[in-house]
Formats: sequence, structure tokens, C-alpha cells
Amino acid sequence: MFIHLGGDIVIRSNKIIAILDFQSNGSQDNQSFLIEQKRGNNTISITEDTPKSVVVTDENIYLSPISSHTLKRRSETVTVLEEEDYN
Repeated sequence: MFIHLGGDIVIRSNKIIAILDFQSNGSQDNQSFLIEQKRGNNTISITEDTPKSVVVTDENIYLSPISSHTLKRRSETVTVLEEEDYN
């Protein structure tokens, strides 16, 4: 299944490693991680405004205008739908 991250970005749900709230990325480790990813051109900003969430995949980091709570709900919906497909 796929999850819409905002703009025209849609990714496979099984590629998501973590969904973080952008405002709560205050830890030094998280900030260092994001800075390093930006230097390596692995960060894709979906919005020109301040992002609301950070979506970590095995390939890229997405800065999304959609809140982490909304993305979490979308991923839970996808999980339920996938489980129903297997039953």
C-alpha cells in the first residue's frame, strides 16, 4: 500500500522506518542526523513552509507538511487494510 506524504509525494508504506514530529526533534542526536542527511542530499522537502513531520525511509528523509499524527493514522489504516487482504 501507499501513503501520501503531501504535495505529489506518495511512497510505499513498507519503506517507512519512522515518522517523527518535526517540532519535537530537539534532541542533539536527531538534529545531527537531519543535518547530516541534508548535507548528503538525502532530504526531500515537500513544503516550502516549516515542515510538520519527518518521514524516515531507507533511501530518503521527507520533510512533510502533514502532521505526524495524521501520517500515523494513515499508516495504521494501511496496516489494517493489508491485514484484511491476507485473511
